[in-house]
Amino acid sequence: MYVYQRIVVNANQRAVEYYDGFIVRISGMGVIKGFVNRTRQKVVLENVTEPEVKLEHADAQLRVENSVLAQHVDVINVGADQLGLVYKQNRLTQILPAGARALFWKHSVPVQVKLIDLSDANVSTGIAPALLREMLSAVTVSQLAQDVQRFCIAKHILAHEVGVLSIDGQFIAVLGPGNYGFWKVGRSISLEVIDTRIQSSDVSGQEILTRDKLSLRINLGASWQVRDARLAKTSVVEFKDALYRELQFALRHAVGQRTLDELLANKQILDSVLFEACSEKAAAFGLQLHSVGVKDLILPGEMKELLNQVVHAEKAAQANVIKRREETSATRSLLNTAKLMEESPILLRLKELEALEKISEKIQNLTVLGGIEGLMKGLVQLKP
Repeated sequence: MYVYQRIVVNANQRAVEYYDGFIVRISGMGVIKGFVNRTRQKVVLENVTEPEVKLEHADAQLRVENSVLAQHVDVINVGADQLGLVYKQNRLTQILPAGARALFWKHSVPVQVKLIDLSDANVSTGIAPALLREMLSAVTVSQLAQDVQRFCIAKHILAHEVGVLSIDGQFIAVLGPGNYGFWKVGRSISLEVIDTRIQSSDVSGQEILTRDKLSLRINLGASWQVRDARLAKTSVVEFKDALYRELQFALRHAVGQRTLDELLANKQILDSVLFEACSEKAAAFGLQLHSVGVKDLILPGEMKELLNQVVHAEKAAQANVIKRREETSATRSLLNTAKLMEESPILLRLKELEALEKISEKIQNLTVLGGIEGLMKGLVQLKP
């Protein structure tokens, strides 16, 4: 059955004409019109702003040497030990896997494919540093980001960090600051970034018995820094956990060898003992221990009450001793004054006049009989 059809082809389209499922013509911008047999012929419009060819059975038709399709399509074959980097308008947008075959429209968006040899794991030897930065900043939902996660490891190492690189379980190198990428096709790659700044760890809530069998709860703090990243990653499974265990064991050993009185008398003794005990072991993990200190030393409620009673009794006894000492000193001073008055009548008279002055300050009305001289003679008489 023949029907008349008219199809308008825009500038960003290609009209693909099929006859019995075989591509017989590909047309650009313009108008296609005429009678067609719908049962055997059809025309499909393809958008070429996306350069990758998505025609049904296109690859199969190329393999049977469809010359019409071959004039409009570029064929890219990626080797078994290669990857294909797809650049659209000079920007990396996609990574083709090993053994892939891709078709791209000619005369559409400019497309280039660069083949990368996978014998070298280093990404930066195959692509420019600017493109590596683009891979690092790829949006998570983009095709490029998915390809990066699938085919390579790309990381940015800051100035205060180092990267420990291992390939197939074997240590390779310690990497300084910069952008790094490694192809993980056909190999197992680990690139772990380690912070080299001073960090802190807390050992909290440790219930420990002292030498005199008293229970204490102790909180410990330590500051440390990674000095040898290779040792830190290859000597132990997790260096932070290893340091925590060493601090914990050293704390229990140090507290268990001392009585409660010794610990309360000098809390700083634990700091120096723990620092000496853990510094050498931390160095074996590639760490430098800067400081160790007991943050809190917590006693049980009953022990707190007993210690408060002891302290109260000690302070009361000290206050009693001081009071008695002052009373003795005051009595001795009074005795010395009395001896001086006994030996000096004038001094006694002055003391009497001083007492009289204090008494007169408290008297509002004073009646004098016999004059002031009689009053003075009646109250105060000098010893003949």
